[in-house]
Amino acid sequence: MLTHLTLISHAATPAMRQGRFPSDDPLDARGIADASAWRQRVALDIEARALCSPALCALDTAKALGLSVQIAPELADAEYGEWRGLRLVELAGALQAEVATWTRDPHYAPPHGESFEQVRIRVGRWLDALNEAGQVIAITHACVIRAAVVYVLDAPSSSFTRIEVPPLSAIELRHSPRGWALSSTSYRGDPRIGKLT
Repeated sequence: MLTHLTLISHAATPAMRQGRFPSDDPLDARGIADASAWRQRVALDIEARALCSPALCALDTAKALGLSVQIAPELADAEYGEWRGLRLVELAGALQAEVATWTRDPHYAPPHGESFEQVRIRVGRWLDALNEAGQVIAITHACVIRAAVVYVLDAPSSSFTRIEVPPLSAIELRHSPRGWALSSTSYRGDPRIGKLT
């Protein structure tokens, strides 16, 4: 049984453009326009099973992409705890050591938040439980996509800082009897996104 999973990062939010930690922000008109324009450039398989993070920005992205989605809590962004909604530059000034540790140590979590390692474990369990043939599309967050790549490649969690995931970019994973593999990486307008090959 072959599963072809396309993970798509949601469109940019106002908080992202302001350098703020997420706090369940919806897309603004610019984000919706970006997602709609991206949809026109890619051959997205809208008949595929579509899953989505419960976050408003992910749901708004899915709607702009023309997808009818089922919410998957495992696709939620990392929990940023007490840092939710705060600007990174201001936080780095007030808590320089803590922010520096967070950017390097996958086991460090913001107060009342979730570490990258915890996200990796959550996403890995979800991938292992995803048991269906055919195409699956998932609208999610950069952190979740990084976690999926680290998990599939069995890479050290500390490598998460070396994986860049821009808004409205996608990676493709395949699951076969041999397990998960990174199939390809597609960014911004690659017409192959979401099509079985």
